[in-house]
Amino acid sequence: MQANVGGIDRTLRIVIGSLLLLVSMTSNAIGLWGVLGMIPIVSGFMRFCPLYNIIGVSTCKRPA
Repeated sequence: MQANVGGIDRTLRIVIGSLLLLVSMTSNAIGLWGVLGMIPIVSGFMRFCPLYNIIGVSTCKRPA
């Protein structure tokens, strides 16, 4: 897997994912928000987004 998630995109994914996890801890819909929060966190830490790969987008300036 070649990195296709750049710095700002990566940071936003991790922050938004963390916020979604926080919502999951404070709401009744734990499963839904927890899963939705984990998707951007995992893709942010792995620096790879399968959807970006399918549509041919990359926000990464240099290959990692």
